Amino acid sequence: MKKEILSIINSLGGNTNNVKGLSLQEDLQAITFGTVLYPRPVDTPWASAEDTEPIYGIGEFIDSNLKLLRTNKEAFYAQIIDKYFCLTETGYGQVFWQGNLFTPYKEGTSDFTEWQDWFNEDAVLNEIRKFTINPKPEFIHLFHSYGFPDNYYICLSDPNPENPTLLGTDHEQFFTKITNEGNMEDFLKTFMTKDEVLEIIKKKGVY
Repeated sequence: MKKEILSIINSLGGNTNNVKGLSLQEDLQAITFGTVLYPRPVDTPWASAEDTEPIYGIGEFIDSNLKLLRTNKEAFYAQIIDKYFCLTETGYGQVFWQGNLFTPYKEGTSDFTEWQDWFNEDAVLNEIRKFTINPKPEFIHLFHSYGFPDNYYICLSDPNPENPTLLGTDHEQFFTKITNEGNMEDFLKTFMTKDEVLEIIKKKGVY
């Protein structure tokens, strides 16, 4: 993978120390995260990015800890990091790194046993066929989220292993509807670092 991708992963709290550059699969499976990821707020028809909470519910947390904020800002900011930047499953709109191999076409694997009928009869892979001719691709399940789509995959036969394409699909339309989410580098840039979250909070005025 591109050095720029590894640099972004590190800035987001990932560990790339075991990445050897041997293959896309091995590199992705060697990456670990001790934290979750938060998408950067964007403008929508109903709210501007500036008026959107950087993390769902964080405004309530701030209001509940105003005393600490006014007496010890550094301790307050540390509490935010401890609360939100960990492997919490409480729903804050976060995204989880997975890095798991998914092999629905590979005989002898548990994925094949569970999914072969679905992928032979129901899956719609037109979006994947646009950039890889492999009739029976293998994947890395890269992210899981609470949003839509809630699963993101990379095809291991992607013609650009240095910066592969993210494929989005939802559990309710699993591989029957697939969206092209762009390349991995650009996708990773949509997430906020810890410092970026704190900067957004500080810019709100009294913080």
